Amino acid sequence: VLCLVAYHIFFMLFVWSYWKTVFTLPMNPSKEFHLSYSDKESLEKEPRGESQQEVLRRAAKDLPIYTRTMSGAIRYCDRCHLVKPDRCHHCSVCDKCILKMDHHCPWVNNCVGFSNYKFFLLFLAYSLLYCLFIAATDLQYFIKFWTNGLPDTQAKFHIMFLFFAAAMFSVSLSSLFGYHCWLVSKNKSTLEVFRAPIFRHRTDKNGFSLGFSKNLRQVFGDEKKYWLLPVFSSLGDGCSFPTCLVNQDPEQ
Repeated sequence: VLCLVAYHIFFMLFVWSYWKTVFTLPMNPSKEFHLSYSDKESLEKEPRGESQQEVLRRAAKDLPIYTRTMSGAIRYCDRCHLVKPDRCHHCSVCDKCILKMDHHCPWVNNCVGFSNYKFFLLFLAYSLLYCLFIAATDLQYFIKFWTNGLPDTQAKFHIMFLFFAAAMFSVSLSSLFGYHCWLVSKNKSTLEVFRAPIFRHRTDKNGFSLGFSKNLRQVFGDEKKYWLLPVFSSLGDGCSFPTCLVNQDPEQ
């Protein structure tokens, strides 16, 4: 009875978090980041280079944007016609800009970003627990299989297949889950690991890191009662993020 109760708890949490990861729509930048009609016209008229950057700087002067391109220019998406918020990237699969994009995951057929990153992390955690629980409860029968301690029925092959499947998935999931736990502890996304964010004055791979506790709360929120549930509780709006950088200008 205890094994059945534990199994169904893990199973329900696994399915719930997987469902939320798949069907939660990725968040896109708000209207304030989209260029006005006049700015679009100005951008199209101006030749590429400093004149276009002047139009973009004018459009982004009141926006909470602190990251730049490698050349120091305003990050602009010419497909969505918007100034990219910090940590926002254009997904070529979804063909739209995704807030705090981590990656496009084919296993969930969805973009993992600000709106569903917590769900994705819980999905990895509960799927790992689910596989480990199955492997642990099946282990004694798996040992009996090799010592000829089981009756000669078709269930012998089911036990062997179940243990191998659960064990192999546990290995792959543990590495992926461990990697994303490290990302959360450093307040990084997968994209930011491969290309560090570039701020106004310099590149800083730890620019968004606020310390382990605050980094954890950025994803899971301040209410600890929601941490283990696939309920959205991440801090912020996905368009602007606190940084560890100290700026000399108090107004900035």
